[in-house]
Amino acid sequence: MAVAAYASVINLLHVLDQMQHPFRRRLLPNTKQIETLQEKVHFLQEFLEDHSPTKIKGIEDLMMKQITEASNEAEDIIDSHVVDQLRQEYEHKTEDSSRSQVVDGLCENKMDMEFSFCHDLDKVIEKIDSIKEQLLLTMVKVERKAVQEPQPPIVSVRAGSSTLPSHGKNSTRVVGFDDHLVEIKKLLTGHQLNLQIIPIVGMGGIGKTTLARFVFEDKYVVEKFDKRVWFTISQEYSVHEILLNVLHDIGVVGDLKNRTLAELKLQLHQELSGRRYLIVMDDLWSTNGWDDFKSSFPNYRNGSRVMVTTRLNDVAVSLGSHSPYLMSFLDEDESWNLFCEKVFIQGSSSPELEEIGKRIAKSCKGLPLAIVVIGGLLAKSNMTQEYWESVDGKINLLVSSENDDDCSTILSLSYNHLPIHLKPCFLYMGFFPEDDKIEVSHLIESWIVEGFLKPIRGTSLEEVANKYLKDLIERNLILIRWRGSLGEIEICGVHDLLRDLCRRESKKEHFVRIPKSQAIHFIEGNGKRMHNFLFREGITLRLPKVLVSSPSTSLVSATVSDPHPQHIRLCSLLVKGDGYYKELPLYTQLRRLSLYNIEILPSTISQLWNLHTLYLQNNHRVINLPLEIWKMPQLRHIIVELGGFHLPTVTQIDGKYFIVLENLHTLVGVFNFTCTEDVGKRLPNLKKLEIDYRDNKVDWSYYCLHNIANLHKLESLSIANWKFTFAFPYSLKKLKLYHCRIPWKDMTVIGSLPNLEILLLIDAEALDRSWLTHEWINPVEGGFRQLKFLLVYCINLKRWRAENIHFPKLEILELVGMYKLEEIPSGFGEIETLRIIDLCDCSSSVINSAKEIWNEQQSYGNEDLQVKIDGIHSRGRRPCLSRSKKAGFRVAKGRRKCRVAKFKI
Repeated sequence: MAVAAYASVINLLHVLDQMQHPFRRRLLPNTKQIETLQEKVHFLQEFLEDHSPTKIKGIEDLMMKQITEASNEAEDIIDSHVVDQLRQEYEHKTEDSSRSQVVDGLCENKMDMEFSFCHDLDKVIEKIDSIKEQLLLTMVKVERKAVQEPQPPIVSVRAGSSTLPSHGKNSTRVVGFDDHLVEIKKLLTGHQLNLQIIPIVGMGGIGKTTLARFVFEDKYVVEKFDKRVWFTISQEYSVHEILLNVLHDIGVVGDLKNRTLAELKLQLHQELSGRRYLIVMDDLWSTNGWDDFKSSFPNYRNGSRVMVTTRLNDVAVSLGSHSPYLMSFLDEDESWNLFCEKVFIQGSSSPELEEIGKRIAKSCKGLPLAIVVIGGLLAKSNMTQEYWESVDGKINLLVSSENDDDCSTILSLSYNHLPIHLKPCFLYMGFFPEDDKIEVSHLIESWIVEGFLKPIRGTSLEEVANKYLKDLIERNLILIRWRGSLGEIEICGVHDLLRDLCRRESKKEHFVRIPKSQAIHFIEGNGKRMHNFLFREGITLRLPKVLVSSPSTSLVSATVSDPHPQHIRLCSLLVKGDGYYKELPLYTQLRRLSLYNIEILPSTISQLWNLHTLYLQNNHRVINLPLEIWKMPQLRHIIVELGGFHLPTVTQIDGKYFIVLENLHTLVGVFNFTCTEDVGKRLPNLKKLEIDYRDNKVDWSYYCLHNIANLHKLESLSIANWKFTFAFPYSLKKLKLYHCRIPWKDMTVIGSLPNLEILLLIDAEALDRSWLTHEWINPVEGGFRQLKFLLVYCINLKRWRAENIHFPKLEILELVGMYKLEEIPSGFGEIETLRIIDLCDCSSSVINSAKEIWNEQQSYGNEDLQVKIDGIHSRGRRPCLSRSKKAGFRVAKGRRKCRVAKFKI
């Protein structure tokens, strides 16, 4: 239950951080109370991080439950108070408050609310104080017990080659690992004389140890090395005990137990000196394990090797001697061959069982451990079709069963080794559908919405989330499914067995995430009641209406066990309706709200004071955001798709508080964005901005776009239907110009941006461009110095003059609809970084120039450049080129849609 407690504590810290904003602090009768509470909650956070309860048996689940409940109670108290204050402000503005008795009544009511809030907060602070005392007392008891009853040293698997199990008849071949075996043997027996450290990396159960053992016992390897030593490090180990075992197994006699650690290390160093040796360090979990033993490995430039198996990429990289060897999943053929090796004896299979067996092997998703476990089960079973059919439907359940030490325990090691701050994020992966392709942007937003990320001052939550994601990937717990054109991770996932591990551990930890779906009634403008459904990840759940003032259980709570609780804390909400709504569901702890087909956003939106993300899909209509949107400093993203929104003029806001939306990172779908100086000051950390201009009646200077240059954190900018050049911020990494009539000569302004990596120039043929010059010349060396991706789409460009020095780091050039362009500049072939020229619906002259560039580069020995051709603009005819991997051409069989969507920024 420690993970549930930790998630609740971190969630509360986010709320307390929000209360530090000046616009929120004004709502507090006593800011010292919040500071006191924040200090005590920080203690709980640090305690849970530094003293993992899974390692300290004295800390019981009951105490973790108390932490969870106290954190949730504190959050509810704060939420209730803030909401009451915001509502009172709103009602005070909307009601006729001229009468003195109304004002007096409001003041008296406010005093009562403030007194009740302070009293309730004092009580929860006392509870946390009590928990703190219990934790400290428990720690003292645990430490005393450790002193009085010292634990025996933890001994890992016995070291030495003689202790390894024999593989018998299979020792000459490892099914599904043949290619790996060849590659590792090459690394071990190569001509490099210096001591080489060779890391083998992959997720638990992928076969690292199996591969290492087969290499270790290979006849050629045995003959190559004078001494071979195998020992397992694992997560907990005794250096002294491992050294004793190693020395014993390589033949050292005498009394070694009474020797110091330094003496044992020196003894091993002497035994290996002058010998060509092979050391296998199996299951290394940290660089400390390497540091504990490396001094015993002499380097006499005689071809000695150290082979390390680990699940952690960063550990492998830190060893430094050799690039990590990454283990991959088995393909279908390899999976089937391994399955047959474990199940069938001398070809005893039947056609009926083979058909089912292939399905079973495929269901293991290429993980050798899963195949071995399920194969062992079937090999000992009755070879009947009925039994195999029953097994086929519950593969994951069988291989992840807690009764199976071989599989469940191995996979659980990775989870147990995680620091507690990563565990909520990893467990969250279990709530995605099986085999789901998870967008990284959605995953990061979800982690933020759920409140899993530890706030770090000076670091955005997106940066924290990316660090967590990278850490989980390096631990081989999250898989990379798809990288973008420039190598960034776009799609990730989790192996089915690890997903099941997440779900199993979530149940153990009482880390329950309720599917938050509900039927809600809204009041339409005509007074009719309308029934709307709220969906959560494809699940519809009918629950009683939740009142804002009701007590709620935590999203991540040790107290939630009933799958249909009476009260839930809504964190993310999707509303599907149509029309005008006078009011919104005021679930004030919402962090993500998605609304479909809504015409007017009520001013009560500001009462959703926890809201991070506002997503609107509006059927190509434009919605006016209320002025109150500028009174929501916690907002991170405002996104409108299939439509747009007007941002209210900021100068219309009354009041003494100049509210800075420090957390706002994304504005997508803004119509006629006016970037006044005030707006720029209120959006200091804006990173992504997509704007569209549809008003041609005003003076363009009215929109003050020159102030965009003052958005110093802006990384991604998309502009549609603009007519003039203006200054851009130097921070820009991505720029999309759509229907923007900017003369080619002004491209030098864009080319001077020092960090620009992606540029998309998109136009439509129907626009009148008679006033444009049809020639793009890049006369200035050093322009586009960081540009990696360039897309030019449907533009009446005829002549393009450029050399390699104008795009020195370009990796991908994509041209779409370029049927007037004479040729691609030949100098592009000399760009050393260029990997892909992708053409769609271009003229034959453009295609021929691409072929000439490719042929020239082939003659220079450059085999990395690819030319992709999809369609030709010439009355529907397509180029008559054959597919050839060697040639580097890929030609489409038919016309395709131009792929601008995948480069959305």
